[in-house]
Amino acid sequence: MLMNLLLDKQFMLAVFTALGVSATIVTVALPLIEKDRLGGRMKAVALERDKIKARERARLAAEKPITLRTEPKAYMKSLVERFNLKSALADENTLNRLRMAGFRGQAPMTVFLFARFVGPFGLFLLAAFYLYVLNVLELAGGMKFAVCLGAAALGLYVPNIYIQNLITKRQQSIRRAWPDALDLALICVESGMSIEAAFRRVAEEIGTQSIPLAEEMSLTTAELSFLQERRKAYENLANRTGLEGVKSVVTALIQAERYGTPLGQALRVLAQENRDARMAEAEKKAAALPPKLTVPMIVFFLPVLFAVIMGPAMIQLFKMD
Repeated sequence: MLMNLLLDKQFMLAVFTALGVSATIVTVALPLIEKDRLGGRMKAVALERDKIKARERARLAAEKPITLRTEPKAYMKSLVERFNLKSALADENTLNRLRMAGFRGQAPMTVFLFARFVGPFGLFLLAAFYLYVLNVLELAGGMKFAVCLGAAALGLYVPNIYIQNLITKRQQSIRRAWPDALDLALICVESGMSIEAAFRRVAEEIGTQSIPLAEEMSLTTAELSFLQERRKAYENLANRTGLEGVKSVVTALIQAERYGTPLGQALRVLAQENRDARMAEAEKKAAALPPKLTVPMIVFFLPVLFAVIMGPAMIQLFKMD
């Protein structure tokens, strides 16, 4: 009986028709009766974000508070003012270099001047202690005094070297993250955000990649809010970073503010240019790698290779003897 039904064309046609109609009804009706899970998922994401924020705030509250504006020590300030070190050891570019290194306010300037004044005396006394008291190097009296003078001269430039190293590290971090920040800013601007909201959003997102860049963009957002001339806020961003890529973007932003030109296309082109510059820098470092590896390979790799190749032969010769 079952075989007869299976071989009956009319019956099988009716069965397949019923299955097709049922599948159609289920396909159409299932989205209508399915529960909307988007609201629940968004709520779960919001709750998780709030938990993360609360945890990070608790962690930051437990740590030592960090302030951007700090007061210098009283003895440092007194010494700097007494000898008028600002006019003797600082120039117009000193404050800008401190800002490029991440130091703001008058306190870093006071500490910098104090270090430049005390550094030569400290290194001179340290070198004299090692050479005259401990007699570490057996030198003549004139040579010992010359070494002490050299240490004093080095102490005068140690703060500058330290600031320059901080500037280099900070610029390297900003340079690597700047193309990604421009891409984020482009997305925000084309979505309808203002430049202040775009900078604020980029500062929140780019912090995981470059803390200095997030800090600079946050400061620019604040300056855009309270400075009378928005152009000054953009120029301050370029001066604090000292990078050509940032200066070109700042020029585009100033032109967009002045003439009302579209900002999206300019940001797209500048982002591509900065990305190409970052790739060129990486290729340059990769091209310079083989010459740098030559000496380590000769010193460390070749002796081991010779030992592995000639070791068995030497063992055989010793056994024959």
